Amino acid sequence: MLMQTTKDSGSARLSALREELKRRGLDGFVIPISDEHMSEYIGGYAQRLAWLTGFGGSAGSAVVLKDHAAMFVDGRYTIQVREQVDEKLYDYCLVPDVSMGKWIADNAPAGAKIGFDPWLHTKGWADQVGKALAKKGSELVAVDTNPVDAVWSDRPEPSAAAAQVHADEHAGRSSAEKRAEVADWLKDEGYDAAVVSALDSIAWLLNIRGADVDRTPVALSYLIAHADGTADLFIAPEKVTPELEKHLGNAVTIRPRSEFDGALGTMKGKTVSVDPDYGVAAIFRLLEDAGATPVAERDPVILPKAIKNTAEQQGHRKAQERDGAAVTQFLHWLSVAAPKGGETELSAAAKLQEFRKATGVLKDNSFDTISAAGPHAAIPHYRVDEESNLPIQPGSVFLCDSGGQYLDGTTDITRTVWIGPGEPSAEQKDRFTRVLKGHIAIDRAVFPQGTNGSQLDSFARQFLWQAGVDYGHGTGHGVGSYLGVHEGPQRIAKPGGAYPGTGQELFAGMILSNEPGYYKGGEYGIRIENLILTVEREIVGGEGTSLGFEALTFVPIDATLVDRSLLTQDEIAWWNDYHAKTRDLLAPQLEGEALAWLEAACQPL
Repeated sequence: MLMQTTKDSGSARLSALREELKRRGLDGFVIPISDEHMSEYIGGYAQRLAWLTGFGGSAGSAVVLKDHAAMFVDGRYTIQVREQVDEKLYDYCLVPDVSMGKWIADNAPAGAKIGFDPWLHTKGWADQVGKALAKKGSELVAVDTNPVDAVWSDRPEPSAAAAQVHADEHAGRSSAEKRAEVADWLKDEGYDAAVVSALDSIAWLLNIRGADVDRTPVALSYLIAHADGTADLFIAPEKVTPELEKHLGNAVTIRPRSEFDGALGTMKGKTVSVDPDYGVAAIFRLLEDAGATPVAERDPVILPKAIKNTAEQQGHRKAQERDGAAVTQFLHWLSVAAPKGGETELSAAAKLQEFRKATGVLKDNSFDTISAAGPHAAIPHYRVDEESNLPIQPGSVFLCDSGGQYLDGTTDITRTVWIGPGEPSAEQKDRFTRVLKGHIAIDRAVFPQGTNGSQLDSFARQFLWQAGVDYGHGTGHGVGSYLGVHEGPQRIAKPGGAYPGTGQELFAGMILSNEPGYYKGGEYGIRIENLILTVEREIVGGEGTSLGFEALTFVPIDATLVDRSLLTQDEIAWWNDYHAKTRDLLAPQLEGEALAWLEAACQPL
């Protein structure tokens, strides 16, 4: 477990890092939340930013100069960064409003040497920041070893857990079939090979999973896919089992992970595809130094991984039914226990975990449960711990965003509920109903083939905009099949900014979240989230292919917070239909008081 960073320890760690930078002749250093695979969720060994600053979010960076430091986060973390990172030590900078390169150039002395770890940043980032520094006469310097590691005395080792075979019945396609598709792509594009460094891409391509990163079932490794359909997998020997060797067969050569650098050095004269978002700067440099030609090209696995096949789609439906029953049992428990007082954010999260574990097939959570009472619900990516733990007060709003990892699917659901007694305020009901209307608008959307996520985003926001309010995160992200709960390339969000993927065309088979929200800082927050599957829609008299969404998540939405007068007849019909389906799917899995609660919660409006 990562040691908690207090303000005192944060100051000492910052001072130790500055001493190490001075010893190396560096005037500053950039510390991202990242690993060698540009993963969103990372192993404990790579949690350098959390160790240094105390920040617990999943996206952000710090810049440390000799006498100045700053934290860079996007709009999801504006409140959280202030709660977790000492303002006496770090400035707070909002991305993309503040450019990191410009901030360094403005605050570092002329001629400064700013270090970065080329295994933790993309080539695009290094080129952009390097140019910004060069304009001020400064230099971005790639380090051979990370200076944070030099002062992090109790840094954990990378996980040694064995890689696991993911059965074809869950994957829907064999690894050989997938590798053949990649080989065809390489030949069509004129490439000799592709470096696949994203851990979920490797897992999907080879039909393997792992236990090296909390919440995401992947194995630390690299892969080089060749145009003849063969591949080299670079993975620590202790992770390799006879079952894995048999599964991969002769077409996949298993090599120690430590040989990856050297393998890149043998690719002289070859044209090699490297994903610009997941291939770190060091990979490009090693290929260039070897005399190869690296080409910045999207990982050929990303799009087919996002378009779920029939087995993956059906697996998701089964996982959602199972998970929905567990969440419904939790909501019933919460409705009884919380109004009595005595429950906390941590006790609620623990109880939800009990219900998921009781399924007997839960492999892990898909992310740390956001169990948020009162003002903490206004922090979109809040994470409770012993220090922040609040009681769940009767007469307040409670938000819970959670998910499970099952062999047949990955779940992600948010429900916001009123904790009685009493009634929510008129404002709370207004905001909740506007969020609900946006959620329904996305769920019911019909659109032509060729539409991307940014073109749908305003469907969800329009009712909040009419009240002069908005939310600071995206409306929807992709979701993997027993893989990452956040998966690209598709996304529903405002174009540009901190949300890549909004320009990606949506295809039938893609899974997305549908999660509009509203957050009133210091008071309460609201979010309603289901997962949805992109499907083809038959339009009478229509021309061309039309798409829409199929709801995958079925759990009651709290009617206590709904202002029925704000809903149209079509929206009321959606509510009633959704809850009728919820009752039909979940009732066979429940009994007793939980079943009675479900029946009451699914009554028509």
